[in-house]
Amino acid sequence: MAYDLEEQEQLATLKAWWNKYGDLVTWLLIAALAGYAAWSGWNYYQRNQATQAALLYDELQKAVSAKDNARVLRAAGDMQNKFGRTAYAQMAALAAAKTAWESKDAAAAKAQLQWVIDNGRDAEYKALARIRLAGVLLDEKAHDDALKVLAADMPPSFAAAAADRKGDILAAQNKLEDARAAWKLALDKTDEKNPARQLIQLKLDAVGGAPKAA
Repeated sequence: MAYDLEEQEQLATLKAWWNKYGDLVTWLLIAALAGYAAWSGWNYYQRNQATQAALLYDELQKAVSAKDNARVLRAAGDMQNKFGRTAYAQMAALAAAKTAWESKDAAAAKAQLQWVIDNGRDAEYKALARIRLAGVLLDEKAHDDALKVLAADMPPSFAAAAADRKGDILAAQNKLEDARAAWKLALDKTDEKNPARQLIQLKLDAVGGAPKAA
């Protein structure tokens, strides 16, 4: 009987507690379950997006291998429209720009590189797109536009490539002193074991070697 009374007291206490806090606990539980469901759904969406983007990128690579510029550009456009927030979209645009350039479609190449600059989520891809776009503009003799493209901040790992391209543009403008300074900076930023140093040194020597001291 004592046990029954004690159990009844516990039940009464629990009932009183539930009457006081039951609604709050219910709403907290609902919120927790909703949050978990949203988190699980988002992770599933992200995985699904990545899987589909990978498949489309594989198709784009096949088109690149076939040198089918029109097909590559269609795949890149689909990637940007459907999976523009993924890294695959940036890689696809860079690949499409290269194929377009090799197909002598400069307008498409510039458009793809500009897409990466405007919409890319990774600083490295954006920097690579800027350097390549500056090269396209250099070929078109749009020197001032090319220099503007390179004027943006870039990751340190791209400093040498950007300075090298800047030197090319300045040399094309016959600004040899500025070109020497740019190539000297590119040489200073390039690792000693990097084969690119030889080409930079050749260009630097071709315009009279290191720039004059201030």
